[in-house]
Amino acid sequence: MPIDLKEYFTQYEALVQVVDGVFDKVKQEYANEVFCREKCSDCCYAIFDLTLVEALYLKEQFLKKFSGKEKSELLEIADKTDRALIKLKRDAYKKVQNGADQLEIVGKMSQERIRCPLLGQDNLCLMYEHRPITCRVYGIPVSTAGASHICGRTNFIQGNPYPTLNMDKIYTQLQLISAKLIKGIESRNIKMHELLIPVSMALITDFNEEFLGVGPEKKKDSRPHCKRT
Repeated sequence: MPIDLKEYFTQYEALVQVVDGVFDKVKQEYANEVFCREKCSDCCYAIFDLTLVEALYLKEQFLKKFSGKEKSELLEIADKTDRALIKLKRDAYKKVQNGADQLEIVGKMSQERIRCPLLGQDNLCLMYEHRPITCRVYGIPVSTAGASHICGRTNFIQGNPYPTLNMDKIYTQLQLISAKLIKGIESRNIKMHELLIPVSMALITDFNEEFLGVGPEKKKDSRPHCKRT
């Protein structure tokens, strides 16, 4: 029986509306500074993760929109993208383990460019109406952990005072919704709301009951198995 997540998706969509309202207000007040326009895909190469509720929502909308060959081709692209991300993160982890400055490595990672698997050949988002919050706010000033960030293509000037969206508050809300979701479905994995998932992984992951820790835990088969060659 499919897990009903409608209640949590409704809460997520309400937060999306608030964020969209903030973006529209800044864009209206700073029309000359906000560069966002059709086929500007700068944000579609940024590396970022989704909270659990975002990942589940994106996957559900993806499955509603795509099927057959088109779905298979997109999942293949997502798989290749995810492998590239894993390699980047593995290399970064090794550098930190070998004594490199963690903040410096994080800074370099933020400058890496990997094409989003949902960016079409025409440079348009294939799921624009259901794109994640990070994509929705990319063109306006935002702050995380006390540091401000602006898109390199905007006309905002770094250091000047502008209305800035505090993404830490948004992430907190997203994790709260994710936590309510985990509690509501009675998952065994009570800390799963802390999970962060790249877009590519969200697309290729089967968020079934076993993954979400719902229902009785399956007993592991301790019997020896023959290895196929």
